[in-house]
Amino acid sequence: MSQTEPVSTAETLGFQAEVKQLLHLMIHSLYSNKEIFLRELVSNASDACDKLRFEALDQPDLLQGDSDLHIRVEYDKDARTITISDNGVGMSREEAIANLGTIARSGTKEFFSQLTGDKQKDTQLIGQFGVGFYSSFIVADKVSVLTRRAGEGQEAVLWESTGEGEFTIAAAEKEGRGTSITLHLRPDEDEFLDGWRLRNVLRRYSDHISLPVQMRKEEWDEEKGEQAKQEEWESVNQANALWTRAKSEISDEQYAEFYKHIAHDFEDPLAWTHNRVEGRSEYTQLLYVPKKAPFDLWDRDARRGVKLYVKRVFIMDDAEQLLPAYLRFVRGVIDSADLPLNVSREILQESRDVRAIREGSAKRILSLLEDLAENKPEQYAEFWTQFGQVLKEGAGEDMGNQARIAGLMRFASTHNDTALQNVSFADYVGRMKEGQDKIYYVTAESYAAASHSPHLEVFRKKGIEVLLLSDRVDEWMLSYLREFDGKSLVSVAKGGLDLDAMADEEEKKHQAEVAETFKPFVERLQATLGDKVKEVRITARLVDSPACVVVDANELSPHLLRMLQAAGQEAPEVKPILEINPDHALIARVQQAEDADFEEWSLLLLEQAMLAEGASLQDPATFVKRVNRLLLQA
Repeated sequence: MSQTEPVSTAETLGFQAEVKQLLHLMIHSLYSNKEIFLRELVSNASDACDKLRFEALDQPDLLQGDSDLHIRVEYDKDARTITISDNGVGMSREEAIANLGTIARSGTKEFFSQLTGDKQKDTQLIGQFGVGFYSSFIVADKVSVLTRRAGEGQEAVLWESTGEGEFTIAAAEKEGRGTSITLHLRPDEDEFLDGWRLRNVLRRYSDHISLPVQMRKEEWDEEKGEQAKQEEWESVNQANALWTRAKSEISDEQYAEFYKHIAHDFEDPLAWTHNRVEGRSEYTQLLYVPKKAPFDLWDRDARRGVKLYVKRVFIMDDAEQLLPAYLRFVRGVIDSADLPLNVSREILQESRDVRAIREGSAKRILSLLEDLAENKPEQYAEFWTQFGQVLKEGAGEDMGNQARIAGLMRFASTHNDTALQNVSFADYVGRMKEGQDKIYYVTAESYAAASHSPHLEVFRKKGIEVLLLSDRVDEWMLSYLREFDGKSLVSVAKGGLDLDAMADEEEKKHQAEVAETFKPFVERLQATLGDKVKEVRITARLVDSPACVVVDANELSPHLLRMLQAAGQEAPEVKPILEINPDHALIARVQQAEDADFEEWSLLLLEQAMLAEGASLQDPATFVKRVNRLLLQA
């Protein structure tokens, strides 16, 4: 493929601001892993060939008699260049500007906001984000891209840049479709002007690619004392799709490199599962769980999913229909023998075979996670830290696997007194007190708020474990997950707790006597607070606090109400129930208050209980004045 001078005046354009920043970071941060540029460019070339093969299903003329798809890598010691060429789909002028001048992916702003300036940490972040074409500038001070879109009458274009903020683009001449990327190496990158070195890198990073990656044959030249390139091309990789091979033939390193190819990730995957499924639907799945969450994990508009192949022909990236949404972090390949080659996203949504693939793949991933949890708890802890909140969504989205998903969940707990989420439901059930038939939990906006909730006091006194839930998804998850192993999940912050079951006969007798003694005081509080509360009552759930607020068992929790309001959604009005601790000294002080001060004390009890629950007061300034006034009186 020849590259010529542009046939028209070049147009100079500026990079998107994010591209400039990414280029600077890569050039200065990835110095320790320079060879990844070759992996990224060969991976892109492979994708371009896959896309051509897919478009040619409907437009066979795109192949133009050249159906032997391949990738070629050449180097020129004298010119100090490396060229990576493919005969794939190519790019039009508009596509070259869009693909090479901008980063059109979600999570970009969040990615840049998390950069620290620490080269080692930033390198890991860049790895999660993916680098693609821009990795060229790690080793090159100038990059030239000559490309021509497949199809009749398409004009070739030449894109060039030194990576310093601008690029030029112009019409050019090129025989045949595809893309040729020429890297003009920096002065200190001579190691890549060596055929043996390039072959080693290509074998390491590209052995899994189903297309042949070719270099010119080389033979030893006795006169020159060096390798001499021949006219003939030879493949340097196995050139068969990795997922089609037997598992016994694939090393862990090859599995890891294939993951990096499809996910554009620097790090090895955390785990993977590779299976051939036969029966009603026949398909092969190679699915990976990454080590780190992508930046767009919570972006609803981001396209996600696995690569879909049909009979080894690439069909689409991000086939989200093949996995449920709560497994959107999974990367990999699914190759179906049953789907039609012209399958579309619309067909995927309605196909019985796709439903079978989705259900089967979900079960495989859950089995993989169960194996990690049981046999590699440290690795599973890594997984839970990154993806636990997403997996919890499965409790409401996948009722058929709800019990398995619940078994994989991890929580903080009063048993450990640590913010680490390392307690499973099974752990909790195994530690339940004799006669206990419920799993108790509390929800809050943070671990600190949950662990200091006044609702925990009687449970700590009785030695009963409570799960501490502070993820935003927890309230939603609990609206679907009502029990585990036959044990009901019960919030300690809701009224109607069967606290009598925790009391012995003497305590029950004492509670009855106290309720009768405090009946006039409770009625007085109720009358004073009026419609600010639903009810006032004596409680046995408090030990150190004078009062707390709860809601009825069938009402939305205060934490969930606050989340709905913060999201701008309408939330029903739920009046709190004020529960008081009859043994607390502050309650005795309120009982003694004169009529003129009783309302002040009553409001103080309610407001401090609401603050302890995590609520915001409507009039905090008045609350502060009230506290100051009562302190001065004391």
